[in-house]
Amino acid sequence: MAEPETVDVVVLGLGVGGEEVAGRLAEAGLTVVGVERDLVGGECPYWGCVPSKMMIRAANAVAEARRLDGLGGTVTVTPDWAPVAKRIREEATDEWDDRVAVQRFTDKGGRFVRGSGRIDGPGRVRVGEQVFQARHGIVLGTGTRPSVPPVEGLTQTPYWTNHEAIEVEELPGTLLVLGGGAIGLELAQVFARFGVRVTLVEALDRVLAVEEPEASEAAAAALRADGVAIHTGVKAARVEHGSEGFTLRGTDGAEFTAERLLVVTGRRAHLDELGLDTVGVDADGRYLPVDDRLHVTEGIWAVGDVTGEGAFTHIAVYQASIVVADMLDHVRRSQGGADPSGTASVVGGAVGAASSLAATGSSGSAGSVPRADYRALPRVTFTDPEIGAVGLTEQQARERGINVQVGFTRLASSARGWIHKTDEDGFIKLVADADQGVLIGATSAGPAGGEVLSGLVVAVHAAVPLSQLRHMIYAYPTFHRAISDALRNLS
Repeated sequence: MAEPETVDVVVLGLGVGGEEVAGRLAEAGLTVVGVERDLVGGECPYWGCVPSKMMIRAANAVAEARRLDGLGGTVTVTPDWAPVAKRIREEATDEWDDRVAVQRFTDKGGRFVRGSGRIDGPGRVRVGEQVFQARHGIVLGTGTRPSVPPVEGLTQTPYWTNHEAIEVEELPGTLLVLGGGAIGLELAQVFARFGVRVTLVEALDRVLAVEEPEASEAAAAALRADGVAIHTGVKAARVEHGSEGFTLRGTDGAEFTAERLLVVTGRRAHLDELGLDTVGVDADGRYLPVDDRLHVTEGIWAVGDVTGEGAFTHIAVYQASIVVADMLDHVRRSQGGADPSGTASVVGGAVGAASSLAATGSSGSAGSVPRADYRALPRVTFTDPEIGAVGLTEQQARERGINVQVGFTRLASSARGWIHKTDEDGFIKLVADADQGVLIGATSAGPAGGEVLSGLVVAVHAAVPLSQLRHMIYAYPTFHRAISDALRNLS
């Protein structure tokens, strides 16, 4: 058995959150080993946010060109997938090669190890024949993988996940999408706009079921306008594959066929692979429970999708800043207050940032490490219209016993909506706590729904009084000015 090599920190999984933690701790002067079996950077730059938004940008440009009629002329649009696939290969993913990302980490002073890491007792990580003993802690950023539903016959077929959908160079003529969440909706709309006949099947009674019903209606209406056939309330019973493609049979007898099948029914962490039992942590859950400083247990932190707090890059980066601050605070305390980098005057690096965080905190008293606070978690579904949301939905607020006020307005009734010729799908919905006089949730759907959301995120995060929001000056004519209409409609 190999003798363990002592280092300061081991980071298992270099997705967005793990890479951020490992890089900043290395910049602070700690000896950091970063372990990754796949690609450094994780899902986001290779199969998630970055390439999918390139696809969406292209699909939206195709749709926007078709809207020229009635606004400024006539146009004939011929979609071509080739430049989209080329851009994803060359600009976003470097042909799914992470050499640049690996160098980005090692240039910060980190040590990179390719392989599958596993905890092997307190503070100890095994990667193949290599064993590392971490003085100060282990950080888990191992992410999630597609969750495949237990549908008879499915695992015996060459179905797609988001990976194959992102990597595709030649589009099929027909596509079945199993799953009506954000990823399913985004990809279904993209492929439909490039001429693929798309059928979407969702087990729940509406698509985008985690958001407001109005958001579900807007998304469904938009996709249907693009030719997507949507079937909700259909549970998949069996999948078959043959020379003609896929056949999906529902428990109600419904039957759907297509050349390809894309399965996007959620993701889950594979905790059983991490050796958590060697440190007394239960690995049977869907995700890894953490406290508000991202502690799993003594000497172990977790960051990103594996924590179950939302599969968003911005959550992973947010959590990473807390882990960095907490880790450096732990190092300082273990060294009697010494600067772990050995250079108290470091400016702009992780030590300076973490020191500032530890001194002020995002919550709690002065001198505390910031605590995670997800009250104002922003989330955006990048369909057209774009659907941004923050905080609680109306139903969630009512289930918590809050005295709810709701304000709603259609974007088309605003001056900018009328000028832009938006249809009835766009809207602003506000959810307020009437007793506290503050917003606790909001949804913004429209041509710039995610951008309009930013002001609403500030309002929820900072608990800005409704009286102040009502007396703000909203620029005219903008999409965000519709917020003032929704405020007037609070009842």
